[in-house]
Amino acid sequence: MSLIECVPNFSEGRRPEVVTAIVDAMRVSGVSIIDVSSDADHNRTVVTLVGDIDPIAEAAYRAVKAAAALIDMRQQSGVHPRIGAADVVPLIPLREVSLAECVSTARKLGARIGSELGLPVFLYDAAALRPDRVTLPQVRRDPYETLVGSVGADPTRTPDYGPSALGSAGAVAVGARGPLIAFNAYLDTDDLSVAQAVAREIRESGGGLPRVRALGLLVDGAAQVSMNLTDFRVTGMLSALDAVRQAAAARGHRVERTELVGLAPLSALVDAALSALQLPSAAADLILEARIGQATGDYRPIPFE
Repeated sequence: MSLIECVPNFSEGRRPEVVTAIVDAMRVSGVSIIDVSSDADHNRTVVTLVGDIDPIAEAAYRAVKAAAALIDMRQQSGVHPRIGAADVVPLIPLREVSLAECVSTARKLGARIGSELGLPVFLYDAAALRPDRVTLPQVRRDPYETLVGSVGADPTRTPDYGPSALGSAGAVAVGARGPLIAFNAYLDTDDLSVAQAVAREIRESGGGLPRVRALGLLVDGAAQVSMNLTDFRVTGMLSALDAVRQAAAARGHRVERTELVGLAPLSALVDAALSALQLPSAAADLILEARIGQATGDYRPIPFE
């Protein structure tokens, strides 16, 4: 059986009853909901689903339909960039499925959302049909409030599917991609300009680290460097954190804490640990639980009581 991951992002993180209704809409046979992460300042919820490719596509469609009915973008606000109620729907291949199959499914899903729900759909990443819409920042160049006017007037904003007009549910970005790690660093200041300067310095588009996207935001009264590591095999978590630490220190500040939004691959965390401990990559094969799992089939954590 194929195994894919879907990580839809919804523009709601303040009303638990709405989040619950959207999550419930995704309860489809053959789909496991393995994580739900909400944040009030971002006003955003990230859900992680895994399952076979067709049930995942059905669950994603139902979630978009529920979000479109429950979230009014005309009333929505938050610090995170967004274009719609069901803002982003990426498909990620995990086992026995190719990225090309996820691309095909993403395009079919986008077409269905556009035709049956009447929502503008922009394809991105590996599913993109246009070279100027490969990255998510390109797709979200105009936030909802700006896209309302530009989607029908600017040819570069014409959606791939659905109407060239935005209603209360906004638009949806549907894509297929590799694993992405959402990794945030909080600085010891409430000065937003510091986080913004750090983000500009470390992100790929500013000449910083490859495969790193970053924004400076103000969250819970603290300056946050919000990062997306689009390929942790190119730039890992520790490398990204070290870059933030150095850029912050150059401005007289330090990192107080970090957080993950959603899930991260085990190998990304192991790589970070090996780097921090200055161990060779071969040491990843010396993890006790992994060896026990290989021998017995039981990969459960050991409590060491």
